[in-house]
Amino acid sequence: MEFVPLTSSTTESTQHQNAAVQGSSSDAAIEKNNKRKEIQFKASHGLLIAFFLWIFALHALGIFFFAKGFLLTRLVLDHKSQCASSPIELLDPSPGSYSSGCWYPKTFDKAVVIIIDALRYDFTVPFDGDAHLFHNALRVLHETAVREPHNAFLLPFIADPPTTTLQRLKGLTTGTLPTFIDAGSNFAGTAIEEDNLVAQLRNAGKTLVHLGDDTWHSLFPGYFDPNLTHAYDSFNVWDLHTVDDGVTQHLMPLLNAGTEKWDVIFGHLLGLDHAGHRYGPDHSATKEKLQQMDRVVRDIITALDDKTLLVVMGDHGMDTKGDHGGESDDEVEAALWMYSKKGVFGHGHNGLVEPPATAKERSVGQIDLVPTLSLLLGMPIPFNNLGSPIAEAFVGPRQPQWDKLASVNALSAAQIQRYQTEYSAARGLNKDVFSTAHGLWQTAKNAWHEDRKVKASYAGIFEAFSLYQFENLRVCRSLWARFDVPHMVCGICLLACALAVLVVYARATTPFRAEDTPSFLRHIGTCGVLGLAVGLSLGLADASLGIMDTSLLGASGGSIVGFACTVFRIPHAYPLPLPRSTWGWLSVLLTLLQSIGFASNSFTIWEDEILLFFLGTFAFMGLVAALRQKIATDRALGILQSSIFLALSRVASISRLCREEQMPYCRSTYYSSTSSSTSSYWQLFIPYTVSLLLPSFIKGYYKSTRSYAGSAIMWIGVILRMSLLASAIYWTLDAADDNDWLDINKDTLRFVKTTLAQLILGIAFVAGTAYYVSATPCINIELHAEANGHADPQVEKKSKPMNVLGYGNMHGSRYLLLVTNWILAVILLQKPMGGGAIGILALQILALLEIVDSNDLSRSAIGPVILGILGNFHFFKTGHQATLSSIQWESAFVALKTIRYPWSPLLVVLNTFGAQIITVVAVPLVVLWKQPPRKKGLLGNVAMAVATFMLYFAVINLATTMWAGWLRRHLMLYRIFSPRFMTGAAALLVVDLIGILFAIGGFRWNLTSVNQVFGWA
Repeated sequence: MEFVPLTSSTTESTQHQNAAVQGSSSDAAIEKNNKRKEIQFKASHGLLIAFFLWIFALHALGIFFFAKGFLLTRLVLDHKSQCASSPIELLDPSPGSYSSGCWYPKTFDKAVVIIIDALRYDFTVPFDGDAHLFHNALRVLHETAVREPHNAFLLPFIADPPTTTLQRLKGLTTGTLPTFIDAGSNFAGTAIEEDNLVAQLRNAGKTLVHLGDDTWHSLFPGYFDPNLTHAYDSFNVWDLHTVDDGVTQHLMPLLNAGTEKWDVIFGHLLGLDHAGHRYGPDHSATKEKLQQMDRVVRDIITALDDKTLLVVMGDHGMDTKGDHGGESDDEVEAALWMYSKKGVFGHGHNGLVEPPATAKERSVGQIDLVPTLSLLLGMPIPFNNLGSPIAEAFVGPRQPQWDKLASVNALSAAQIQRYQTEYSAARGLNKDVFSTAHGLWQTAKNAWHEDRKVKASYAGIFEAFSLYQFENLRVCRSLWARFDVPHMVCGICLLACALAVLVVYARATTPFRAEDTPSFLRHIGTCGVLGLAVGLSLGLADASLGIMDTSLLGASGGSIVGFACTVFRIPHAYPLPLPRSTWGWLSVLLTLLQSIGFASNSFTIWEDEILLFFLGTFAFMGLVAALRQKIATDRALGILQSSIFLALSRVASISRLCREEQMPYCRSTYYSSTSSSTSSYWQLFIPYTVSLLLPSFIKGYYKSTRSYAGSAIMWIGVILRMSLLASAIYWTLDAADDNDWLDINKDTLRFVKTTLAQLILGIAFVAGTAYYVSATPCINIELHAEANGHADPQVEKKSKPMNVLGYGNMHGSRYLLLVTNWILAVILLQKPMGGGAIGILALQILALLEIVDSNDLSRSAIGPVILGILGNFHFFKTGHQATLSSIQWESAFVALKTIRYPWSPLLVVLNTFGAQIITVVAVPLVVLWKQPPRKKGLLGNVAMAVATFMLYFAVINLATTMWAGWLRRHLMLYRIFSPRFMTGAAALLVVDLIGILFAIGGFRWNLTSVNQVFGWA
């Protein structure tokens, strides 16, 4: 039986069809025809998936090649410093043995090195004004430096960005500068092969012990005594105590038992860093951690003998929210404290008796730790080191001993000169690169050989070597920013070609023909194989080109040529894709304006405000278009939905996380304060408000098309509402855990939280997907009785008149169920304020669908483009910025107690790009909303809409990539332009995959379900 509506909006009544096929033979013919069309659809759908996967591969390869040239790792030399091979001759040469000292007489036999992760310098100095909770909690470092200046000194310890733990450990042990690409390996550290302090200690036969952060074992596998070493998982930011308790539990027995079992202990405590990530610096948990560290250091001091050096330091700081990864002052200004009962330290070289109040008074670089510890412990300085000895460790306790300062700086400068010579030869650098540094080296070297016997000359010699080291470090910093331009150009060309493919495919002015896809794929595959063969041949002919690079470029270039050949063969189907309406030009204008703006650091910094303006512009255009509608009901609907869209944009803008560059013109509202990573009490009401209102509003949109029936009733009215309520309860329990509101065991509370979160995610992804796949169309059928109440026997033999409620929105109402699954999951993974923003995003999507429908824009680019802008806008509204420090790592533990691959990274991706994911899943709704069954061309229209959405993100990615490459020498490259490129690249790959697998993939189940009831068109 076939149902045909009389109207598509209100009563949607249908009349019995006189042309219904009679007889079993006719029914069989219809069923066979439907089966044939279903098979054709599934085949076309599969080929479409393959075509979009090819576009994804082009994007991935383009990003890969650009990143390979842009985010370079430095050239690592495999040379090792030798104990018996001093780089310069001292006046009183060391015997060149590990027992007495290799290049310089050793000061200490043993060392205890304590890394307090995220120990910011201002955590260690007293504060007399309006103190925060983190002030005056860790007192021992400053107290001893003031009370015993010959035994201790405290200094700001400046980290080189990126301020991620793994990169800092590399700098702290090798004395080299980091490179930005290493930040991507923070979760998968690889062993350090270059010369480093830990390797030198092991080569000297020292017994090394490690306690704490297991990152050390990724960097130095097999270096530590297995019987004394205890490593702990480093990424569970919800756990503040396990690592710290484990370190102290095993450290104190080692110290109290004497020093016979060990030579150097490395202890890495993580509780302070985790407290910062979870709560922010200005929280009682952070204060308690600092107080605990104070007690630990005091206990170590008590157990220390006078032959052992104690070093306490931070690997980086933390920003006002407790995060790190960037290069703000709070993130790079860590603390360094050295202590010994020998009384060998001093401050006579600069006259500063007390520790500096800020880094502006006096600071040292973290790379300076390597030559300092090496010489104090009698080790050779690692070959690749660029740091200088810390003067306070060698100047002596009373009158400044300039001869010692000159000697240790001569050694480090000579080693740097040795490294610089080898590096220049390996790189093939022009002599002019180091010309200034070479001149300073000759001056210092001449002074060393000619004036060192005159005691009064040592201060000048020290200054000469210091100047050389400073200049050499400056040159090396510039060399580390050396870019591989050919690879960058290849990446940009690939991204530009992929963009051109999307432009032609997505915005062709004639309807897409599904039969073109096999032709596309055939030529893409054939030419791709030919290109691969050519690339492989070039790589084999010239090994310097790299076989992998030439093969990948050949295959991708050949496939693009294959696509172009197909387009040129059928030019009538794919004419010049220019907009044909005001809405089309508006979508182009908004995309181009945003892309051009990334050339400006100010635009990039204030991108969230720019996007708000774009959304307001669209809403205004919607209002203007509504006022021009001739039908009153359409005019009223357009005005209402445009006003709702505009109002929701303004409400969403209240949620804000300010980046450092926006200060003081921005005030963060996402967390309880600018120095916290927890939510305010009042924000806990937001998830409950969302659970109450969001299902009701969605229900209202369903009812407006008579679609609140069938599968929608149970899912929207019951399951979604209850799941959102459970999400609200989760965040209440989380706040109770943070603030100790409930007098129950912490482990029990966390078990309840994670179990609840797992249940919600299971409902969203497992039960929700199964429900969506098996759901029937959201319709309700009303049979009509005779007006006089008497049945006509003749009529009963025929089909009765009936109303099919929901007929006019058959496709849209059912597909929306899939979108609500993702909304539920993303809301759970956001903080309460972010959950509210996602709820607003859901309503804005529905308002957008009504605007698109009222203006007949289902094939226009404006719908997908505005969805893309909405996704980027709510990326900022959910507490994110295009910075490493804004990544909410704690989201990995919403549903898990420990790191579990691949689930933990996936949870972080869902948290970070949740808004973009929801919008890409919603793209088919632009085509499907208020569409009846048996409508032809839906697959092609959905493909064009998804391609347009990808096109928007591809343009943004290409723009950020090009501007990052063009501005690669800009002062703000690594602070602004490079993170924005990385954000754009990650967002493009995420929306590509989600769009292919779930938007286009999910549409298959939707169309199949509807057509199984109403037949295939």
